[in-house]
Amino acid sequence: MQVKHPLHDLIEPIVENAGFEMVRLLTIGQKNPTLQIMIDRKDGTELNVDDCAFVSRKISEVLDEEDPIKDQYSLEVSSPGLDRPLTKPEHFKRFLGYETKIETSEAVEGRKRFKGVTQKIDDENNITITMDGVDFVIPFDAVSKAKIVLTDELLAAYMAAHQNDEAVELDEE
Repeated sequence: MQVKHPLHDLIEPIVENAGFEMVRLLTIGQKNPTLQIMIDRKDGTELNVDDCAFVSRKISEVLDEEDPIKDQYSLEVSSPGLDRPLTKPEHFKRFLGYETKIETSEAVEGRKRFKGVTQKIDDENNITITMDGVDFVIPFDAVSKAKIVLTDELLAAYMAAHQNDEAVELDEE
């Protein structure tokens, strides 16, 4: 899979202890870089701005104390969004039946890029994806990058799961 970020072992326990899952950790940019941390709720419920702010404060406390980044940087804690990255076997299991894009670090059946519907992930973490009517079996360890593709089906599932949200918000006013 992807190379572990140098700050992974420092930041992941902070996120976990705060009750969240760290989905991805990246440094973006060279001059005045942004440390981007995507988090999600462990219980699968919707992440909100207050959750991100809470985790950001927890991370900032440790980063200020440890000072692992010597130059100026920005910290960004956010939701993975609908077209989220898939960085763990559990993510693939959670989004079975949806279209995904996968890039591999090594060729699998002569390819390194795949876009299709994730059918299953077995006990050995081999991902089966159907692309143009053909099943490809991709070892999770070969995945360098993967994400959900924003489709009408994904949007429809999201809207169905959140159909009462607007009514609740209106009732609160």
